[in-house]
Amino acid sequence: MKILNKRMSSLKLQTHYSIMVIPGVLWMILFNIVPMTGVVMAFKNYNPGLGLWKSPGVGLENFRYLFSMSDAQRVIINTLIIACSKVVLNIVIPLAFALLLNEVTNMRYKKFVQTAVYLPHFLSWVILASVILNIFSLDGIVNQITGLFGAKPVIWFSMASYFRQLVIGTDVWKEFGFNAVIFLAALTGINPNLYEAATIDGCSKWKSIWYITIPGITGTIVLLGVLGLGNVLNAGFDQIYNLYNPMVYSTGDILDTWVYRIGLVNLQFSLATTAGLFKSAISFIMIVISYWAAYKLADYKIF
Repeated sequence: MKILNKRMSSLKLQTHYSIMVIPGVLWMILFNIVPMTGVVMAFKNYNPGLGLWKSPGVGLENFRYLFSMSDAQRVIINTLIIACSKVVLNIVIPLAFALLLNEVTNMRYKKFVQTAVYLPHFLSWVILASVILNIFSLDGIVNQITGLFGAKPVIWFSMASYFRQLVIGTDVWKEFGFNAVIFLAALTGINPNLYEAATIDGCSKWKSIWYITIPGITGTIVLLGVLGLGNVLNAGFDQIYNLYNPMVYSTGDILDTWVYRIGLVNLQFSLATTAGLFKSAISFIMIVISYWAAYKLADYKIF
């Protein structure tokens, strides 16, 4: 009888959980799965007058045309450079910052600094872009500082040679506080007795970091690195869309912004869908590879 009651209780609990999941599942179906029928447009010469299903099919012609375009090749290269740089620097810089902050003994100062660098993560790029553009404008504070050394004022975000560096740098500035929290949490899991033993053996602070701290959080570093592979084609649409202009298309235009202009501005729906499908396919493959690598290297399982 007790076993039957336990089973009934477990069944009721599972039923309640299933009911709670239903709204999320319906939301996912409505906004993530149903719109996927639009990928058919990538294999058609889409005509709004004829509709999605009556437009003539062209097979893989849109893909051939996409890869033959010099603009498409340029935006793919820009996307890879910007996205890969963000992935690497958003691990290296937060890690270095977390290691330095971990050595601070004044807890009030430590918490203040951690909170201060963490705040930009919660601000949208719509807000931050206007602030950054003003800072780097012709009469902004950057030009005022460089002017003290005799440099002529320039509009930094209108110079293609500097745009990538500025985009990568501002993204790292915005996110490194949030990423540092992850490393700080990992550092708390290291046994403090290891540091005491190293000090007794005459180990210096830098050697303690190299031989104790870094190996102790290697799993977290590897995990964040391999999971970042899934975003290798996500260079940050909201950031670049709010910062770029036609003068920096050669170095700052990425797949997402290019698809936006081609599809919604120039009304080339089939070509834009083709580019979006290409990006989604590559991202899916990279996500599968990254989770496989996370399981092999860091023993991380998503399920």
